[in-house]
Amino acid sequence: MLKRRITLAAVATGAAALVAVAGCGSTGATASGAVPIQVNLAAAEVLEQAAQKTQDVTSYTVDAVVDVTDPQEGSGKVQGRMVYQSKPQLAADLTLDSADFGGKSLPGGARAVLQGDTVYLRVEALNKMLGATKPWIKVPLNEAAGGDASKYLDQVQQFDLANVTKLVTASQNVKQVGTEAVGGVDTTHYSGTFPVDAAVQQLPADKQEQAKQHMSELKNVTFDIWVGADGLPRKLAMTGAEKGATFNANLFFKGFNEPVSIVAPPAEQVGELPKHTGN
Repeated sequence: MLKRRITLAAVATGAAALVAVAGCGSTGATASGAVPIQVNLAAAEVLEQAAQKTQDVTSYTVDAVVDVTDPQEGSGKVQGRMVYQSKPQLAADLTLDSADFGGKSLPGGARAVLQGDTVYLRVEALNKMLGATKPWIKVPLNEAAGGDASKYLDQVQQFDLANVTKLVTASQNVKQVGTEAVGGVDTTHYSGTFPVDAAVQQLPADKQEQAKQHMSELKNVTFDIWVGADGLPRKLAMTGAEKGATFNANLFFKGFNEPVSIVAPPAEQVGELPKHTGN
């Protein structure tokens, strides 16, 4: 069931950490001087070009809304935003305004800040479960990957600019739909479908297994993508359905290569991850 792929705790506490890990290869020159896409490019070529241009993006902001339904478990929704940078230091700041599933919600939302090799988590439900005494928990990534916290580090794919753009390049039927403004930016709208198995092969080798786990219950995904004249996606919508379960994600990207400020929480508000959590 899709619910297993988008658990509240996993989305709330892990997305920012793995977003930064997954995106750590996205370095290079800024895209501000990119040559605009030629209007006579085939739709498939536009997607390939967009996927390449995301590799040059060193910072961005994404607003995301993810809806899921399951015939047995009910419906759920996660809504939030993330600020990401790869230079001068790898960092990400994820805020989840709301997360609920099957009538159960995440009180107070959640926030995760990653700087370098450390992630700071602020999730009230997680703090209670771990017996933490301070509002933030500091988790070195090498420890998170080896203990119980590892289950909170596998929900990145719906947020990561480079990886989600690569997924759509597997489409064999993408077509241009029209032109629209997204966030005040003129874009060209493309639509199509992609087979999940083929799409996963477009990702870096070390990300493919994670993606297979996230999307294993889907065979095909329908998508719409809105690409600006600079070749970068401003919006990506993806939907999938299998055996009565559905997945619907809307991602809005902006602030490419703009300066961002991502800071760790005050030291007096940060506690260590309890040692027993890896047992």
